[in-house]
Amino acid sequence: MIKNILIEFKKFAMRGNVMDMAVGIIIGAAFGKIVDSLVKDIIMPPLGYLMGQVDFANKYITLIDGKTVAGPYASLDAAQKAGAVTINYGLFLNTIISFLIVAFAVFMLIKAMNTLQAKLEAKEKKEEKAAAPTTKKCPYCCSDIPLAATRCPHCTSELDAKKKK
Repeated sequence: MIKNILIEFKKFAMRGNVMDMAVGIIIGAAFGKIVDSLVKDIIMPPLGYLMGQVDFANKYITLIDGKTVAGPYASLDAAQKAGAVTINYGLFLNTIISFLIVAFAVFMLIKAMNTLQAKLEAKEKKEEKAAAPTTKKCPYCCSDIPLAATRCPHCTSELDAKKKK
């Protein structure tokens, strides 16, 4: 029984779509780190500067002072080291901005892929129209038959009396 489960799991894991999904998850995790860095290191410093030199990462509300040191604290890190209970709305704001950037990037990627797919489908349709037909329909049985045929191989009807004579 366990051997059957292992064999079934191996078949499942080795299918192409599972491997594609694993690669997608790995790339997605790496992309998430890049976006995190983009938000923390590139977007938030100028935004904080424009808003009066505000560092969003250090924006928090102290609910309960720490046991070792009472507030106010110089930074979120100091409050956490003191054991204070805090609501970290600055970090939450950074996370929301990261999410919006990732969502926008995914939207643009899907939009680009859909545009490319539509162009490829249009090209395929154009190529199909341009290809000369190699068959015709039998007027009696509606089967596809070669263009040069004078008798239908399906219903044996004569198709073109002129060619036969």
